[in-house]
Formats: sequence, structure tokens, C-alpha cells
Amino acid sequence: MAGVAPEGSQFDARQYDAKMNDLLSADGQDSFPSYDEVFESFDAMGLQENLLRGIYSYGFEKPSAIQQRGIVPFCKGLDVIQQAQSGTGKTATFCSGVLQQLDYGLMDCQALVLAPTRELAQQIEKVMRALGDYLGVKVHACVGGTSVREDQRILSSGVHVVVGTPGRVFDMLRRQSLRPDYIKMFVLDEADEMLSRGFKDQIYDIFQLLPSKIQVGVFSATMPPEALEITRKFMNKPVRILVKRDELTLEGIKQFYVNVEREEWKLDTLCDLYETLAITQSVIFVNTRRKVDWLTDKMRSRDHTVSATHGDMDQNTRDIIMREFRSGSSRVLITTDLLARGIDVQQVSLVINYDLPTQPENYLHRIGRSGRFGRKGVAINFVTKDDDRMLFDIQKFYNVVIEELPSNVAELL
Repeated sequence: MAGVAPEGSQFDARQYDAKMNDLLSADGQDSFPSYDEVFESFDAMGLQENLLRGIYSYGFEKPSAIQQRGIVPFCKGLDVIQQAQSGTGKTATFCSGVLQQLDYGLMDCQALVLAPTRELAQQIEKVMRALGDYLGVKVHACVGGTSVREDQRILSSGVHVVVGTPGRVFDMLRRQSLRPDYIKMFVLDEADEMLSRGFKDQIYDIFQLLPSKIQVGVFSATMPPEALEITRKFMNKPVRILVKRDELTLEGIKQFYVNVEREEWKLDTLCDLYETLAITQSVIFVNTRRKVDWLTDKMRSRDHTVSATHGDMDQNTRDIIMREFRSGSSRVLITTDLLARGIDVQQVSLVINYDLPTQPENYLHRIGRSGRFGRKGVAINFVTKDDDRMLFDIQKFYNVVIEELPSNVAELL
């Protein structure tokens, strides 16, 4: 999920957190009491059976830091301000909170989620659908660049949740194609990003059209003053959940690149490395589902044992493959970004980016890990001539230096 890139190395996380806390406490700490109850497992959260089924079959096993703190207060109907970095599981947090509270017998929109971009809105729609698979939830994404008439048709046939971008959602409310009467939950995702894109007035306009008794959730990586202003204006005694930025970290991970020059030389490079890989469990990331299939075939035709998983496979197949990989009966997993966040396999000590991610943020999701586990690891990035820029961006984004892979890689693992 796109976050806002910190500018080079001037970005100091600790300073930033301290500043945030000053801002919020200057504001009168009482207006934002923090909610500190932590649930170590999804089972302990008192969620509906069919929602739990959806959560587990999506591939989640253990809640992330924001999920441990954030799902329950939302389910209780509290207004929440949840602050956590992109990629820490915010989407599943509010999706679970929404899905838990819907009345599935009522075919009217009961929850409205706003996101800054079409891609994010569509991604949230997918997660909401997947988690609500066993609940029979009807979700629709209302975004620009699609047919207004089609939106109107789907909305009139009845949906439980609308996810959308401010422009199209406001349009649907104004045309009365989206009726607000039963909307009881309103979520602003990536609120900081929305405000920086100039959606403030539209968000206010949408608020005016919603019922006055409504639960509001604001999710954001940073809390600029405008976001706090929104919380003051529209929220009722919100509780604040702040997850420190160090939950996902690159510490303890040695990072290297291999200069492969050309795309077609990657396969031989990987096969050379494979002798070394056999020692340990490793995950290989590529950028497309088609490439997962292609690389899996190529590796198998050279007699290497590999597992593969991607978003086109049905959930059941993915579960079986992940189980095999977790149990250690398969050593190498080839996959795409889609599943980067769901893989927290304790034994993985090597990640290979066969393709560099298309966004610097995804680099952290692929190779980063929860600092608590304190595991060591190695990441190896295959870099062609075309990738120089992305490698540079990644180093700048995370303020790290990625060195060329030494010949004694086996000793590092």
C-alpha cells in the first residue's frame, strides 16, 4: 500500500514519533485516551465464527500489532484513530471491524470506506470480500474512471459495504443512488494521503450527508494537523491506537544485490545459488503471477524442488502449499507481492527478489520482519541495468546500503 516516502535520511522516526506525541498531548490527552487492550490471537477477539473462517483462509495466522489492538475497539462500536505504517495490516483491521457489525439480513449500505486512490479502494474491496467470504457480504467499489450507470445498477441491487474514492462516492450520494439512511460505519483509510491530495472539502461534504449517529474510524500512517481537525469535528470521544513504526524492521537482515545485467541471465544465477539455498528455507519473489508459473516450471525442469503460490490459485490450494512450506517439507517458495505480508515463516532466513518490487514500500513487506522475533536473515536482490534506479530508491527510502553479494554467501546463512 502506498505510503508517503520519507525524504532520504533526514527522516528520523524517533523524532517523528516524539513530535506526534507532543501534538496529541498538547491537544489534551483526555480527548484521545489510548486503547491498550491487546489480543494475542484472533480467536480471543470474540468474532463471529464465519468471520474467523474468512480470516484464517485468507492466510492470516497471528494478528499483527495493529490487529491485536485495533479490531476489538472497532467491533465495540467505538470511534477510533489508528495510526500505523503502511503494510502493518490496517486494512484487515477495519475490514474485520466492519464485517463483524453488519446486519446481513439488511440489503442496504451500512458501511462506507473512503480511500485516496482507485487501486487502494479496489484492494480494500478484495480484502473485504475475501474476509467476508463465509458471511455472504456484498461489497462494491465506487471509483472514478468506471461506468456511472453500472455503479447505479449495482447499488440499486443492494450492497452491504461501499468502498470508494471521495469524488465518485460523493457523486453517488448526490444522485441518491447511494442511500445513506442505514450507513452506521464510516472509515477513512490513509487519511494523511487523502488530505495531501486535496480531498478535504469532499470528505466534509460526504460527512454532511451521512446520519449524525455514525461510528468513525480514521486510519493513517501519520497524523498531520488537518487529520486531527477531522477527528475533532466528526468523531465522538475517539480512542487512539498508536503502533510504533518499529514493528516491522530491516534490522538484522543482511542485504545484497547481484548484478545480473540482463533479465535472461537471472535464471542461471538463481540455479547457481540454488546449491546454497538447499541449506535453508527461502522465498523467491517475482512481480507477476505468470512469472511465478514460468519460473516454477523452469526450476522443476532443472530438477529443483520448489513450491509456488499466487493470487489466481484458489484459497484451498494456497493453504496446502503454505502448510507444506511451513512444515519444511518444501524448501523454496516462489510467490508474488500479494502474499508477501501473509508469510511470516519463522524458519525463512533467505529472501530472493528475483524481480525488484515495483514500489519501495513493498521491499519492507517482502524482507522485513517483526522485530520481536529478532531473527537474522539475508536478502539477495537480482538487479538488471533497468533496475538501477529502483535499487537507488530503495536504499534512499530505508536509509540502507545494499552491497554486492560476496562469494561466501553460504557462510552468511
